[in-house]
Amino acid sequence: MEIKAVDEETQIRIEQKRPLLRETTSIPSRDKRTLIQKAISQTFQGTAHLANLLPTGTVLAFQLLSPIFTNEGNCDSVSRYLASALVGFCGLSCFLMSFTDSFRDSQGNVCYGFATFRGLWVIDGSVDLPDVAAAKYRVRFIDFLHAFMSILVFCAVALFDENVVNCFYPSPSNAAKEILTSLPVGIGVVCSMLFVLFPTRRHGIGFPISAD
Repeated sequence: MEIKAVDEETQIRIEQKRPLLRETTSIPSRDKRTLIQKAISQTFQGTAHLANLLPTGTVLAFQLLSPIFTNEGNCDSVSRYLASALVGFCGLSCFLMSFTDSFRDSQGNVCYGFATFRGLWVIDGSVDLPDVAAAKYRVRFIDFLHAFMSILVFCAVALFDENVVNCFYPSPSNAAKEILTSLPVGIGVVCSMLFVLFPTRRHGIGFPISAD
């Protein structure tokens, strides 16, 4: 009887030391996914990273208003005009936000301004930058390049939005489906490479603020 009691205690200790999640748990394989499903999965990942290159407020406004303006993809003539206006306004916002910048004043407050050819024009007018300091924020050619890429990135996000696609292309052909699936990924790859090769130092409205 004592030997059995010892064996039971030993068995209990062994069971307690075993991990709760055993290696025998089977995970279903995804090797059987079709090419379209793999492309959609890659598009999800690509657009998630692309959204970080856009103004946060513009992206959130588009994602919030897209189901409303498109009637959840069931567009009539009025909804189609509203959806076009939404896409155009958000694209213009991404373009203009690329020319904004920010700085910290002597008290550590963040001030935003709009870059011009002469320097930085402070929007709220609370701080007057010296001409030498304002000239550092003047518009350059790379700003137009980033503004153009921001519009392309937003177009990729808009093309991936199911409500927008169903609104403008309710019954696309097979060729159109392939284009709508692969085009956002292609735009993401090209724009990501250009953003890496030509980085911007601006921290405008809707973008992360610099630590300086």
